[in-house]
Amino acid sequence: MEYQRTYRFSFLFLILLLGLCFVLNLSLGSVSISLSDTVNAIFGGELEDASSAYIIWNYRIPKSCTAILVGGGLALSGLLMQTLFRNPLAGPFVLGISSGASLGAALLIMGASFFSGLATFGLANDVALAIASSVGSFLVLLAVLVVALKIKDTMALLIIGLMFGSITAAIVSVLSYLSNAEKLQQFIYWSFGSVGNLSWSQLALLLGFVCLGVLLSVLSIKSLNGYLLGEHYAQSLGINLKKSRYIIIIATGLLAGSITAFAGPIAFVGLAVPHLTRQIFDTTDHRILVPAVLVYGGIILLICDMVAQLPGSVNVLPINAITSIIGAPVVIWLLLRSRKMVF
Repeated sequence: MEYQRTYRFSFLFLILLLGLCFVLNLSLGSVSISLSDTVNAIFGGELEDASSAYIIWNYRIPKSCTAILVGGGLALSGLLMQTLFRNPLAGPFVLGISSGASLGAALLIMGASFFSGLATFGLANDVALAIASSVGSFLVLLAVLVVALKIKDTMALLIIGLMFGSITAAIVSVLSYLSNAEKLQQFIYWSFGSVGNLSWSQLALLLGFVCLGVLLSVLSIKSLNGYLLGEHYAQSLGINLKKSRYIIIIATGLLAGSITAFAGPIAFVGLAVPHLTRQIFDTTDHRILVPAVLVYGGIILLICDMVAQLPGSVNVLPINAITSIIGAPVVIWLLLRSRKMVF
């Protein structure tokens, strides 16, 4: 009798861990707030210090929710790309979607100096930055989809996506070279990545994009499992390769593009969290992997954010650097321990 492994307890443990990390993330920061006051504020209790409740509800809860959405969304987009291209090095950056978001931000921040009229309208604020990044990522996504109409080979599409990324990165480099020091510094700060600058309305918009991306991913689970066995086998299962490829690319674009637009480019999570999840769950079934990477990505980014904000200090380190500093050694250790890569 075939042993059917259930992951009920693993998911229960992950959800409890996610809740614990969420509460700890809320209690840590430049202003000291006790764990009991944090829990009390979450459930609507009265606090002696009203400013603590204001900080929790207007700054820390949006930041922690953003971290969960960003971590889960990037991890899921990485899983989609690794499966579609059957390449363990693929991630949300391979189609140039994140690079497109960087180009949109660079054009707004540094390109405005070449068009003095734009600068006078004060376009380089957070909302305009999110819009510019979104437009950049979706223009690249549109270009990739047009190419996908002509190209049937998935690996050729991967290479073309990398070329799109190279072109946009080159344009950003030219803009950086020609820009003045102030604009260049503003762009560099954006490229550090941050999960702490979103208002409730921006968070709701990001939630909408991520939910739509997750919904398309869930609808693609059968196709994703088929891709692991090869395109010919997937076709024999009755999977429409052309349609499923579009849906997976659009889902990745919605996830990676919107997240980069609102939180900046964040490395490591999209590439490494799917590998971490496969190592721990020891499965390639996307019915397990899709929800697992969502929860795991949220946990990883909450932990990274706790480290980045240096509890008790007013300084906040770039989360883009923390994700790699913490995550890369963990992946190396897991691979050395298991001596193989589950894929």
